[in-house]
Amino acid sequence: MSFSRTAWEQNAAAYEAIRTMPFNEALAAGTLPPETFRHYIVQDAHYLVGFGRALTLAAAKAPSPERLIQFAEAGKEVLVEERALHTGYFAQWGIDEAAFADTPVTPATHHYVSYLLAVGFGERYEVVVAALLPCFWIYLEIGKDLDARAAADNPYRAWIDTYAGAAFEATVRDAIAAADEVAATASPKVVEAMLRAFATSTQLEWMFWHSAYHRHGWPLSPRADGA
Repeated sequence: MSFSRTAWEQNAAAYEAIRTMPFNEALAAGTLPPETFRHYIVQDAHYLVGFGRALTLAAAKAPSPERLIQFAEAGKEVLVEERALHTGYFAQWGIDEAAFADTPVTPATHHYVSYLLAVGFGERYEVVVAALLPCFWIYLEIGKDLDARAAADNPYRAWIDTYAGAAFEATVRDAIAAADEVAATASPKVVEAMLRAFATSTQLEWMFWHSAYHRHGWPLSPRADGA
């Protein structure tokens, strides 16, 4: 069995928990409160900067020019095309770059980005690719699921269409292929490390959406006087 199929089957229950969590149920129904979606989009924009950096680390470690180009282009797409979706929402809400920069990342965003960058810097290429894969793959599957059950006039249709679209699916299929390619010749120890990285990122996907739905912040805030 391929690495990707093994990884997905081992995390099938986690994916189902993500698919049916309150955030995505409300997104599908079009009933997600606008302020919750706004919170999510701002945090996701912060996350995408870190994800883009992690993709460039995968590109730097890639074993072939083709994979180097693939992950470098994916990093560009994340920072240009996906963030363009966020920028459109920001314009609707009157959020400029300064306001965005001044919005702190939540613990969940910080944790996920820190994990991906730690793996990107400290682990071998195979493990980096495995850690990056859930964000691609889960968003594709969630996008397709939402597309199948959301009304055409769903207020979050632009978001759904982005992740259910053919262009994003092609990017995801390439990422899956890259993971399967290196896993096919990797040692059992490396494959096990890849599976652990995939599972960790899957858990962090759930944490990110859960945090966005409940709009979790830091438990302690600095005092206004800086003390």
